[in-house]
Amino acid sequence: MVLEGKVALVTGAGQGVGQGIALALAAAGAQVAVTGRTGAKLEATCKIIEERGGSALPVVVDVKSAAAIEACVSGVVSHFGRLNILVNNAQEVPLGTLHQVSEESFTAGWESGPLAVFRMMKLCYPHLRGDGCIINLASSSAKRWDVSGFGAYAASKEAIRALTRAAACEWGAQGIRSNAILPLARSPGMAWWMEHKGDEAAQLLGSVPLGRVGDCEDDVGRFVVALCSDASSYINGQSIGVDGGQAFMG
Repeated sequence: MVLEGKVALVTGAGQGVGQGIALALAAAGAQVAVTGRTGAKLEATCKIIEERGGSALPVVVDVKSAAAIEACVSGVVSHFGRLNILVNNAQEVPLGTLHQVSEESFTAGWESGPLAVFRMMKLCYPHLRGDGCIINLASSSAKRWDVSGFGAYAASKEAIRALTRAAACEWGAQGIRSNAILPLARSPGMAWWMEHKGDEAAQLLGSVPLGRVGDCEDDVGRFVVALCSDASSYINGQSIGVDGGQAFMG
């Protein structure tokens, strides 16, 4: 229970990696605000947490809306009385070649990704000062030698990494640590891709030294717990691949 007494806000926590992180944080003792667009999915995540003896609050929010983000943060702090951990996971994914990705899709990826992270971090800043931890989710798609088909998505995720580094440098003196993780996990989207893109999936799996795709809770979520714990109190401003060694971060 290394996070007992802490309050965490996780965006996009209704399924996949966000859900795995929320479950792991709760298992480590944190009270968790489970946020996302679909109420039923949030309720399902909260039910799992509560059945395990944890405490969770479902909060419906569209991270593309500045007003919705502000209401979310205000509501979470009002309910729990504080906020110690922010996990920015929600992101619409603009996939396709540069000719295939529409401006509408690119804009949605930008608004749900770096712009939402920018807004969320600034709104949470006053509550995180003194003993706060920010975890932003990036992607190893930008680390590919051939980024064909991933350019728009990689651009938004690289912007998130830049914002993470800026927060680490600017807010570290106020007791706020900021790090980015680049996960490879069997989310619903990844599971669909692996099922329908067998050749590409086999190629990807072959590039993972540990020979498997990670679990959303056991591999990614538990690492986030470790990163938010006192054991990682000197880790700040880093981009860390949580991917079995697939991406080279050098």
